[in-house]
Amino acid sequence: MSHSNEADATHTRRLRTDDLGESGTIPTNGVSSEDRSLVHSVGVPPTSSFGSQIKDAVRETFFADDPMRHFKGHTGKKRWFVGLAYIFPILDWVPKYKLSMLKGDIVAGLTIASLAIPQDLGYAKLANLDPIHGLYSSFVPPLVYSVLGSSKDIAIGPVAVVSIILGQLLKDEMDPKLNKVEYLHLAYTATFFAGVVQAGLGLFRLGFIIDFLSHAAIIGFMAGAAVTIALQQLKGLCGITSFTTKTDVVSVMRSVFSNTDQWNWQTIVLGLFFLAFLLITKRISKIRKNLFWVAAIAPLTSVVCATLFVYLTRLDKHGVKIVTKIEQGVNPPSFNDIFWSGPNLATGFKIGLVSGLIALTEAVAIGRTFAALKDYHIDGNKEMIAIGTMNIAGSWTSCYVATGSFSRSAVNYQSGCHTALANIVMAIVVLFTLLFLTPLFYYTPNCILSAIIISAVINLIDFQAAFLVWKTDKVDFLVLAGAFFGVFFVSVEIGLLVAVVISFGKILLHVTRPHTALLGNIPGTTVYRNVIQYPNATSEPGIVIIRVDAAIYFSNSNYIRERILRYVNEAEDQVAETNGTPVQFVIIEMAPVMSIDTAAIHAFEELNMALKKRGIQLTISNPVGRVIMSFKDGGFVDLLGQEWFFLSVSEGVQICSIIVKRNQHALKEGAENKV
Repeated sequence: MSHSNEADATHTRRLRTDDLGESGTIPTNGVSSEDRSLVHSVGVPPTSSFGSQIKDAVRETFFADDPMRHFKGHTGKKRWFVGLAYIFPILDWVPKYKLSMLKGDIVAGLTIASLAIPQDLGYAKLANLDPIHGLYSSFVPPLVYSVLGSSKDIAIGPVAVVSIILGQLLKDEMDPKLNKVEYLHLAYTATFFAGVVQAGLGLFRLGFIIDFLSHAAIIGFMAGAAVTIALQQLKGLCGITSFTTKTDVVSVMRSVFSNTDQWNWQTIVLGLFFLAFLLITKRISKIRKNLFWVAAIAPLTSVVCATLFVYLTRLDKHGVKIVTKIEQGVNPPSFNDIFWSGPNLATGFKIGLVSGLIALTEAVAIGRTFAALKDYHIDGNKEMIAIGTMNIAGSWTSCYVATGSFSRSAVNYQSGCHTALANIVMAIVVLFTLLFLTPLFYYTPNCILSAIIISAVINLIDFQAAFLVWKTDKVDFLVLAGAFFGVFFVSVEIGLLVAVVISFGKILLHVTRPHTALLGNIPGTTVYRNVIQYPNATSEPGIVIIRVDAAIYFSNSNYIRERILRYVNEAEDQVAETNGTPVQFVIIEMAPVMSIDTAAIHAFEELNMALKKRGIQLTISNPVGRVIMSFKDGGFVDLLGQEWFFLSVSEGVQICSIIVKRNQHALKEGAENKV
């Protein structure tokens, strides 16, 4: 800027300051009462008691869905029945059940059972448990969920991601081979506490906690876990006996290629053949939606065919590893096997907390997805109670952490299920298998279970969703990538930790550095919008209009004050360069600001003082009820003056423009008189 421009700017600023009233604010006597009558005053809501405010805050935080609405209009016994049906949703859908629904539920139940049984055998091995525990976990939990759950489509049982998380966390504490019994008991303990955490979150209506793990973090974590799980299956697919206990890609690949002497060609051929078969059936079902059942029965078909082939050819005597004996019979009780005291109690809680939250996140996401497809509502908190209760019951009956399976739920949905009866049908089929069919799995080759797991987890890698995140939000993609590479290169726990840390970091970034915008007038309207989004929006001479797009608290109040002053500095620099109208008013559009605290009020007081020293009047536009109440109670309304609070930006501009024009006219006359 030249010296002459600096002198002009200084002279203009001095003139403007001299034109202020004694209070240091812009005088308003240039505004007629007629003009003032066109401006509406900002309404202040009636004062409510502290108790009412607490009550409203609790209701909006924990009871936003208004759960008591179900009881409205009911009295006496009907009210009691509605209450029981609310707790036990089975009492709601059973009386309404129609015979025409039975076929769809039975077909769906049989179909998901054919998919669940072979998957359960493989998923249990991911958790370093005997295959029978996978079947146990598809018997009791689905029955409990069918009584307490509100989703019609979710299919309950073990899932790959939760199994590997549980297995890895358990293995970090003790060796599953050296301490097999203790390891199993720790798994029951972790399952119990997973259920307690899940049910507790629902009971105390704290379900919003799981929302802190963002959608992008889940996509990245699931993809990383899927790749990790698939790579670990190379052990079974190649017939390797000694394998690394680590899950990162470097350790796994080093273990695979440093043990080539253990590779068994018969195992590799058999495994790859059925893996190709499973992938082809998936492709067929994807192309032809009416053939969804082809992919659903393919895993069980693979198990039957591979088991029969190994039995007839006795490939087990040529190095092909088989499942061997699976215990026969219904779930044995395991209540007394849980660690109720000692150091393993705390360990079980820690493992249960992590695995339980992941299981809960997956189940609620699946339930909401299919509820949206069928246009019905599920209560997230009730779902948490149902999932938690089924895992508590599962821990007492030799199960490990179960949740909703996306692949099985998709098959359940496509099979035409109508109610949770499909889960009951699946549980009955699993019970029949436990009682009579487990000996038939003796010759099932491990490579088939590995092939089934690989084909199942491939669907967890969602390239389309990842690309959409990249296009939509680069910071979200950073969360996704952090979760993926954390799992891929380090471990499942670290990947989960990275996802949580980056998700919280993003939340903190939005809270501490909220979005603000410089507004301009859309030509031909009284609408004011972001000048970056609408380049044709024009600024008002002598007025800077700024919008704050977040609640203002102690964590961001100083940043917002500094950001507003920066907007003013930039506007004044532009005035000095163009010799335009000096900045005389700052209008803060506060419609998006839902609440403020005492730190925010203090920041506005400092902002007002800083602007006064520069001869600029601060004004507030369109504050919501809670905000104007806080301003009033904090004394800021009296400090600033009620006349500087406007109902809308356009009304504020209308008044401020009149004063700017009057001041400009006064400045011009003053300059002429001095000349």
